[in-house]
Amino acid sequence: MSAGPCAEHHGDPGACAALSRDPGASPERTRLAWRRTGLSAAAVVLLIVRPAFVPGAGPAEWLAAAAAMAAWAGIVAVSLHRARDLRTRFPGPVPRSVRACALLVTALAVLGGWVVML
Repeated sequence: MSAGPCAEHHGDPGACAALSRDPGASPERTRLAWRRTGLSAAAVVLLIVRPAFVPGAGPAEWLAAAAAMAAWAGIVAVSLHRARDLRTRFPGPVPRSVRACALLVTALAVLGGWVVML
């Protein structure tokens, strides 16, 4: 068995039937890391949403809360998708899900900074 994709499936390493899977703890650790990402994003979102529930909260706080909850839902969806892919396919070098999660986490950081400045 080869350690990487065969020449026929170089563009899609997950499609290669001759590809040996890592039987160790590496895939499990990666799935757990994606789960921790979703949980830590939930904590950040709770902090961003908190000002929307104080008396006298305006539209800015509500919009920030809605955007933070949408970003969190996106992070959780991407995390679940990536964890499922890790169970069934050999991970590619830098999949779109990693880029999408990085964008969503950056959006949460910007929202968090904006809420602090309110």
